Amino acid sequence: MEIFLFYIFGALAVAAAVLVVTQKNPIYSAIFLILTLFSVAVLFLLLNAQFVAAVQVLVYAGAIMILFLFAIMLLNIKYEEKVFSKRMNLKIVSIIISIILFFELTYVIFFREGLGIKGDLTPDVVAETGNVELVGKILYTKYLFPFEVASLVLLVAMIGVIVLAKRKF
Repeated sequence: MEIFLFYIFGALAVAAAVLVVTQKNPIYSAIFLILTLFSVAVLFLLLNAQFVAAVQVLVYAGAIMILFLFAIMLLNIKYEEKVFSKRMNLKIVSIIISIILFFELTYVIFFREGLGIKGDLTPDVVAETGNVELVGKILYTKYLFPFEVASLVLLVAMIGVIVLAKRKF
C-alpha cells in the first residue's frame, strides 16, 4: 500500500510541478504549487517525517502561498507578461540554467555517496523516540544558539517591515 501511495503522490507532485512552470496564468500556477506542496507533504508522511510534513503544510502551503497570492493579485501581471514575452534572452538563460541544474541533480543522485544523516540518528532511535520529540530535543539542546539567532534575525526583519510600512502611510 505504501509503494502505491508513493507512486500516486510522486506522480501527482511531478505533474503539478510541471503545470506550475507551464501555466500562463499566475493564479493557476500558484494553485498547482499548493497541490505540489501537499503532495510532497504526503511523501514526507510516508517517510515517517511527521514534523516536516506538518511544517510543509502549515508554513509553505499555508502562509507562504497566501503571500504569493496577495503579491500576484496586487501586481499588474498583464503588463509584465508583455514585457517578458519579448525577451528571448531570458528564455535562453533559463534553459541553460535548467540544464545545468539537471546535470547537478543527476550527479548528486547517481555519483555521490553518504548524503544521509550522520551521527546518533539511526532509524531505531527515531522510531523509539518519535520524530517530533527528537526534532524538539535536538533543536533546544544542540542547536539552541543558532535557533535563537534565527529568531532575532526574524524579529529585526519584522521591526524593519513595520518601520518601512509606517513611513509610506
